[in-house]
Amino acid sequence: MKLVKAIIKPERFEFIKKALEEKSFISMTITEVRGRGEQKGISLEYRGGLMTVDILPKIQIEIVIKEKDVDSVVAIITESARTGKIGDGKIFVIPVEKAIRIRTGETEV
Repeated sequence: MKLVKAIIKPERFEFIKKALEEKSFISMTITEVRGRGEQKGISLEYRGGLMTVDILPKIQIEIVIKEKDVDSVVAIITESARTGKIGDGKIFVIPVEKAIRIRTGETEV
């Protein structure tokens, strides 16, 4: 199994969620996070002055899937999140040793 962790722009979340649901990838964990990457923040005008905001709001999506589904999920997220502008996000694929369903004690390896 693999953990696919994607950090994306908040405004792209609904597009990603819908695209994943259409391909039957329903289960996910969503966290509101803040961070920055290559873009190093944005500049805003506030009360007539220029202000730099360098830690931006993002959404982190975590999905544990079978290894055979990794390429499909990564492609769905990439296509749905891409705007072509800096700050679109990043996807990480991490190995998962096992998962235990708390309700039943069932173990997946």
